[in-house]
Amino acid sequence: MREAYHDQLDSIFDDLAGICRRVETAVGLATQALMSGDAAIAERVISEDVEIDLARERVEGSAFSLLSLQQPVATDLRTIVAALRMVSELERMGDLSVHVAKVARLRVPEIAVPEDIRPTVQRMATVAEDMVKRVREVIIGRDVEAAIALGRDDEEMDGLRRRSFAELLSDDWTHGVEAAVDVALLGRYYERIADHAVSIANRVVFVVTGHNPTALAEQ
Repeated sequence: MREAYHDQLDSIFDDLAGICRRVETAVGLATQALMSGDAAIAERVISEDVEIDLARERVEGSAFSLLSLQQPVATDLRTIVAALRMVSELERMGDLSVHVAKVARLRVPEIAVPEDIRPTVQRMATVAEDMVKRVREVIIGRDVEAAIALGRDDEEMDGLRRRSFAELLSDDWTHGVEAAVDVALLGRYYERIADHAVSIANRVVFVVTGHNPTALAEQ
């Protein structure tokens, strides 16, 4: 009975990793739509987000079932509670990918990001997608060191966000208010995806160690 119970616990983390893979795909496709002005790709991201929502519901159902039937304590309780929070953050990351896709769709047949700022936005997208991939690996391996490293590497995203604002506020900006709003929103979406990845990684650290990941990172 206990073996089956722990198999169920492990399966929740397997499901989280699966959702994370879907989010990684969504981020990549949303960026592709954004940089190419491809409405079909944008629509695919938007329509397939329902699969992430359904997967979240399945994880929540499994977690609540374990809470009610097994009455877990200590590490097991920590694992289930963390999983519930993690799946919510993963769903939000999927929603943010949809927001990127909607910006892309809104500007079709034009490309929403002006050519001279595309390198900055593309790098933000690349960093965000890479962080989603790495947090999936953290979930699978419950790797504390990798989780802490992910938090440190979020600094690049913060720097890119500052750079994008500097470009928007520059006297050389000639693309108008509409493009400025688009770029500001896109920067926020990618930054929040990265923030959620760090938060999930921190929850994995807490599940494994029972300690505040910030304190571990400062050691």
